[in-house]
Amino acid sequence: MKGNMKLTRRQLATALTSAAALAQTPSGPPATPEEELKAARDRVQANGAVLARQVVPVATEPAFQFKA
Repeated sequence: MKGNMKLTRRQLATALTSAAALAQTPSGPPATPEEELKAARDRVQANGAVLARQVVPVATEPAFQFKA
């Protein structure tokens, strides 16, 4: 069966947005400030570990220059 469904960009965006909204699961009970702080610190530590594993050659120049 060959079907040719035509959607406008607006219709496609609406369909994708509603599908994404349905796919989200509600989170559990709200976290306490202490739990949120611990989670944020854990994320920072994990991100730092990932960045530390990246190999960057010394000759790599930044995409910008500092001028005093």
